[in-house]
Amino acid sequence: MKILLVEDDEYTASLISNALTAHHYLVNTTENGQTGLELTAAYDYDLILLDVLIPGIDGMSLCRQLRSQGCQMPILMLTAKNTSGDRIRGLEAGADDYVVKPFDLSELVARVKALLRRRQATLHTVLVWEKLKLDLSTNEVSYDNQLLHLTPKEYGLLELFLRNPRRIFNRSSLLDNVWNVDEFPGERAVTTQIKGLRQKFKKVGMTADFIETVYGLGYRLKPDPMESDPALNSDRDVQQQQSVELSPYREGIDRKQAEAEVTAAIAKVWEKFKVNLPAIFELFEQMGTQLMAGNVLDPDLKQQAILESHRLIGTLGAFGVPQGSELARHIEQLLRSESQLGPKEALQLSEWVAALKQAVNQDREDRQKSLRMKMDLWRLWNFRVKEDLPSCIDS
Repeated sequence: MKILLVEDDEYTASLISNALTAHHYLVNTTENGQTGLELTAAYDYDLILLDVLIPGIDGMSLCRQLRSQGCQMPILMLTAKNTSGDRIRGLEAGADDYVVKPFDLSELVARVKALLRRRQATLHTVLVWEKLKLDLSTNEVSYDNQLLHLTPKEYGLLELFLRNPRRIFNRSSLLDNVWNVDEFPGERAVTTQIKGLRQKFKKVGMTADFIETVYGLGYRLKPDPMESDPALNSDRDVQQQQSVELSPYREGIDRKQAEAEVTAAIAKVWEKFKVNLPAIFELFEQMGTQLMAGNVLDPDLKQQAILESHRLIGTLGAFGVPQGSELARHIEQLLRSESQLGPKEALQLSEWVAALKQAVNQDREDRQKSLRMKMDLWRLWNFRVKEDLPSCIDS
């Protein structure tokens, strides 16, 4: 499934994108509301994740405009604005859900899945072709009860063909549906991925070529040979029953793997993000110095400080630093205050900045220990799963 993320903070966007990609979603990202509007007109998305304070068209206006144009896809708003009035305005603008920053990445993924389930309520949760099964609820693919590990592109192609069994896709339309807009592969990339997909199914015993090449036009899914044979249909029902019985075990494997991928991605993005923190802290301290001297805050620097504090609310929350996120919220509210700021506010700002530094450093140490522990547990768990899986399937 294809998701559009409109978020102007690159670190929050990277964290969300990595978390969703680990759960087999294709994510296109843009930081600009106007670009988001253009992308929704050019591509078919299954869901939009929309920040409120973004350049170009703001999130509220973009949501209203999409709904006025008849757009029916689910829209989930992301924002650091946390009052009930803000939530009401978001829902009245047409959002299906409203998540306040800071948020837990696992909860965000769960909300995305819930919105997509509602939209897909009338569709089959398991797509079937011969002995091939794609479970939309767990994102697992199997053939004759053998679990296959597909690349994101292979999974996207397979899902697209299974959802549109009679449609012929040319290479250009496959690129539009399965590749990100910021990727620029040639049409040969489609041929390579389809070849890899065919080979993986051949290795697990599929004798039929389920993807048909329609020369001069593109590719399509071949008719399911089981649909015309009642005996084979009955056999497929039995296999489906067996697949359902095994799915909780396999779903656990998939979930653990996704969690490990997200944890590793968070650590990688954190390394990039923390490089910018000293400059942000220095900016806040500069605001305090100007206030302590009784000077009027430089408008450009003040606006930059407000923007950085607003971004920190969501980013630190996503990184698992809730105390830092709350301190950033206090700093933003102080800088946005319409009342006269002076030495008293400068002292308060200085205390919050010092506490923010401490929170970030302490949580970083705790997170590094937690990350090492999680990765060690994952390696041990994954080893045991590989050892136990054959006996589990045989039983």
